[in-house]
Amino acid sequence: MYFRSQLLLSLILVFLLGLGGVPVSYAQESSFSADVELSSQDWPWWRGPQRNGHASDQKLPIKFGNSENVLWKSPVPGRGHSSPVLVGGKVFLTSAAEGEQVQYAIAYDLSTGKQLWKREIARGGFPEQNHRNNTEASATIASDGKRLFTTLFHHGIIELSALKLDGQLLWQKRASKFNPRRYRYGYAPSPLIYGNLVIVSAEYDGEDSSIVAFDRKTGVEVWRADRKENITFSSPVVGKVAGRDQLFLSGSGQIVAYEPASGRQLWAVAGTTAATCGTAVWDGDLVFASGGYPDRETIAVVADGSGKIAWKNKQKCYEQSMIVVDGYLYGFTDQGVLYCWRCNDGKEMWRERLGGRVSASPIYAGGYVYWANESGTMYVFKPSPDRFNLESQNRLGSEAFASPAVSGDKLLLRVAEGIGGSRQEYLVCIGGTST
Repeated sequence: MYFRSQLLLSLILVFLLGLGGVPVSYAQESSFSADVELSSQDWPWWRGPQRNGHASDQKLPIKFGNSENVLWKSPVPGRGHSSPVLVGGKVFLTSAAEGEQVQYAIAYDLSTGKQLWKREIARGGFPEQNHRNNTEASATIASDGKRLFTTLFHHGIIELSALKLDGQLLWQKRASKFNPRRYRYGYAPSPLIYGNLVIVSAEYDGEDSSIVAFDRKTGVEVWRADRKENITFSSPVVGKVAGRDQLFLSGSGQIVAYEPASGRQLWAVAGTTAATCGTAVWDGDLVFASGGYPDRETIAVVADGSGKIAWKNKQKCYEQSMIVVDGYLYGFTDQGVLYCWRCNDGKEMWRERLGGRVSASPIYAGGYVYWANESGTMYVFKPSPDRFNLESQNRLGSEAFASPAVSGDKLLLRVAEGIGGSRQEYLVCIGGTST
């Protein structure tokens, strides 16, 4: 009942604002991006405009390296695993100075790589423990074309911040307390834009565990769905599956679907494992998730509320998300093996050992999948159920945890070079010939 009352209050507020001439409407809640001002060149949020890792028909370079097809390379201060996003010819990401305990957002010019601004968002209150593969700036920014939204963990809370594209702070809201006891691995989920909402997952093994939606213009809380004693590091995602918009989230041994406009739970199916990090993907009426810790499972669920499991296997994509292309699901597992499964029945079409640990999620652009391992090797392959078609194997830096972003014919990568005190992160723009 709580989220319903909050929704009612917010609708009243929106109506009153509308009387004053502010063009705010909840009539478009069935749209993923009501009142979002974006172009075909933008990559505005985690996993791109379609939320599934797919770019449009852009043609990107297939081969690149430190001296090949690099348009520019700019240093990134601090440390973070948030992926770059691109809006209006600018690149945005978050980072953290761990020694000084400062979290900030940074903007770069897409054409030149010049740093435009760096905005401090929070200072102090970093957790005492974090997973070695996590950072204090792992959640990717989401943008509606006018604002940037960040979610950061500090002082025992998850805080949602809204900024203008020039870095000016608009508002900040505490989404939830956050004090994990079982898995002290930090925070990772990226904010999700749906209609006039920005949705934040703040799940942990505590009473305040929840998913919360805010009005993205005003910061007013719209709904809150309790997720008591649950835990997930996965980002929520919305897809139109089985005839309706559904918000999917995995973790705590479940795959759950919510109505994104209201926070009402639609269904839940047992699957995956206790802790997951990857974002769900879908095809037709099926939704796919994988995890994690302590068990291994990749699962396909019929997303019509029937509770039916289409298929499952014992492979694990823990931190990385998977990708669907033309009815086939591709997973680069923690054992460094790339799999191709048929979506409708889970039949293994082929497997290929590539090697290396994997944290980054893939993209699909120009007919190719781009997928990096943690050591900075980017595999580019043409997806096919018949066989593995490796087009190139490229290396940038010595570390790649963030996922790529695409703008037109440009590929943006966040990588690092060196270790310890000599470690330095870079934002790299790849462009040029496609072969």
